[in-house]
Amino acid sequence: MSPRPIAAAGSGSGSLPGDPPGGRRAVLVWSVGVSVYFVAVIFRTSLGVAGLDAADRFHVGASALSTFSILQLLVYAGMQIPVGLLVDRLGTKKVLAIGAVLFTAGQLGFAFSPSYGTALASRALLGCGDAMTFISVLRLGSRWFPARRGPMIAQLAGLAGMAGNLVSTLVLARLLHGVGWTAAFAGSAVAGVVVLVLMLVLLRDHPDGHEPEPFPHQGAAYVRRQIAASWHEPGTRLGLWVHFTTQFPAMVFLLLWGLPFLVEAQGLTRATAGELLTLVVLSNMVIGLVYGQIVARHHTARLPLALGTVGATAVMWAVTLAYPAVASADHAPMWLLVLLCTVLGACGPASMLGFDFARPANPPERQGTASGITNMGGFVASMTTLFAVGVLLDATGDNYTAAFSFVFLLQGVGVSQILRLRKRAALRESERLVASRVSTVHVPV
Repeated sequence: MSPRPIAAAGSGSGSLPGDPPGGRRAVLVWSVGVSVYFVAVIFRTSLGVAGLDAADRFHVGASALSTFSILQLLVYAGMQIPVGLLVDRLGTKKVLAIGAVLFTAGQLGFAFSPSYGTALASRALLGCGDAMTFISVLRLGSRWFPARRGPMIAQLAGLAGMAGNLVSTLVLARLLHGVGWTAAFAGSAVAGVVVLVLMLVLLRDHPDGHEPEPFPHQGAAYVRRQIAASWHEPGTRLGLWVHFTTQFPAMVFLLLWGLPFLVEAQGLTRATAGELLTLVVLSNMVIGLVYGQIVARHHTARLPLALGTVGATAVMWAVTLAYPAVASADHAPMWLLVLLCTVLGACGPASMLGFDFARPANPPERQGTASGITNMGGFVASMTTLFAVGVLLDATGDNYTAAFSFVFLLQGVGVSQILRLRKRAALRESERLVASRVSTVHVPV
């Protein structure tokens, strides 16, 4: 047979050795994996439409209410590197199966929780299972589709997550107010069982004939080397800070504080506030497709898109929070809230760009670990902001302007780190590209 070119490991752009062909079976298998992530996001964001109900059910204030989401995100963020290592070692199917069992048990436990403490434990369990889904789906995409499809596959995975958020906003919210707390949450847990069965029957880690090369796994020393090698890459750290800076404004808004802000601070009805939350999700889905197409065609657009999203988000929050004082009005006008929610929809797609910095910076055997490091960024920022907003609301007598101003602080920290790392990451990426061209060899197959 004719020789086949073998690129240097970790070259990042172009095809990897044994690049999978994609095709219909790849779409089917990947769709099954994405369905698990889809359900995990429904469960994750279910508290966003039940925040006021949870406060009444468990008789807690803003700080205690925020603890639900903070604990869930703390577990999620803390699990990212361990999950990345597990995916690299055990493969996608096993990790996704464990995750599906855990997040389904967490949602079911939340449905029947008789007290604040047991509800907290249930959300922690849910966060642990949720943490195992997204990195697994990214790894599944890289095993079943050609490397050049990476940016679009990541955006489509994010879009599936937003679809889960949409279901939570539209369907679960209605169930909650129609059939009550226990029936709504317990009924939704059935979806976890369904996707678990589908995954066990249909999902495969990789196509036939594209088995990954075996890599040695030697206990704690191997773990330390994996983490250190991934962190050493400027692209991994840049990816983390891009994810940190872009994701959290929309995450905080959708996960917990958006509904109370729109109802209590802006005087909207729950139905209208729910429609605005839905707008964030729909905007996210549309912008995700646009960002994926742009980055697939113009790789250098990653950083301008990320920084542009941060700038637009900061401007819209500043105008929305300042409007009542400047215009001597009680609330921001509807057109401004619509514009805010539309711009917030860009945060999710922009956060996916972080993985487009980390992925080419690491060879295949470190993809899970690098993705885990990157994915920590936005969830650490979200967790910090959820806590800060709750504390500031309690301290200021529910002054949402003061509480949401915390967003600008974290955006400033994130942008400073992105600017610090961008040139170093670009130089390293150029060096890898040159090295891959020089070290390309031909071997018989």
